[in-house]
Amino acid sequence: MTRFMTLDFAEGDRPAMLDRVLGMARAPYGYVVTPNVDHVIKLMDGRVSRDVYEGADLKICDSRILAHLARLRGMALPVYPGSDMTADLLASPAAEGLVIAVFGPDHAAFDDLAARYPRLDLRWIEAPMLTPGTPGWTAAVEAAASAEWDVLLACVSFPKQELFAHALRAAGRKTGAALCVGASVDFLTGRQQRAPRIFRQLSLEWLYRLLSQPRRMFRRYVIEGPAIFGWFVKTEVLGSRP
Repeated sequence: MTRFMTLDFAEGDRPAMLDRVLGMARAPYGYVVTPNVDHVIKLMDGRVSRDVYEGADLKICDSRILAHLARLRGMALPVYPGSDMTADLLASPAAEGLVIAVFGPDHAAFDDLAARYPRLDLRWIEAPMLTPGTPGWTAAVEAAASAEWDVLLACVSFPKQELFAHALRAAGRKTGAALCVGASVDFLTGRQQRAPRIFRQLSLEWLYRLLSQPRRMFRRYVIEGPAIFGWFVKTEVLGSRP
C-alpha cells in the first residue's frame, strides 16, 4: 500500500489490482472505493465520514491529479479509474463464473448492459432515489444485503455509493465485493461519454467534463477543486491530519 493524504492506496499494475478485486468476489464481504480529487477534498473537510473510507478493503486511485501530487513526494500512485476497472472486470473470463449485480442504473440501462455482455450472469437491483438514514434507504440496504451476488456494482452518486457499501456490512452481508464505481455503467452503455483519450493522457479529463457540462461541473472543478492543493500541503508537507 502507498500511504498518501491519509489514505492507504492500492499498489500494483492494473491486472494485479483487478485480480485482487476478483479475489474478493467469493471471500468475506468487502468493498472497493476509487478516490478522486473531489472525494479526497470531501473526506478531508468532513463532509464524508472517515469511517466509510477506512472501512474499505481496497482503495484504488481514480485521479491522475492525485498521482501527480504523489510524485512530488517521490511516490508512485497507480491510477485505475473505476470505469476502466468495471470494463476490465466485465470483459474478464473470470467474470463468467460470477453473479454480478448492478445497483444504480435504471432497468433500461441494465438491459443495454446485459445485451452487451450476454455471457455474464447479471442481476438488477432497484435503486430508488434514496436519502441515507431514511426507511427507504434501510430497505434498499437490506434488500441488497440479502440478494444473490458475488460482485455488486454500486453506481450511484458519491458519497451515497460508499455509504451504501459501508452499510451492507452493518446489515450483515457475509460474502462478495461491492465496487463503488459511479458512472461506469453509463459509460459502457453510451449514456455518458468519457473524455477522449488525449484528454485522459494529458490529465485533463476534468477540463473535458467542465467544458461538456459547465453548469453542473463549475462548482466542483473551479470553486472546490483547487482546495486539494491546500490539503496536500497540510497533510504531506506539514504532516497534519484533518
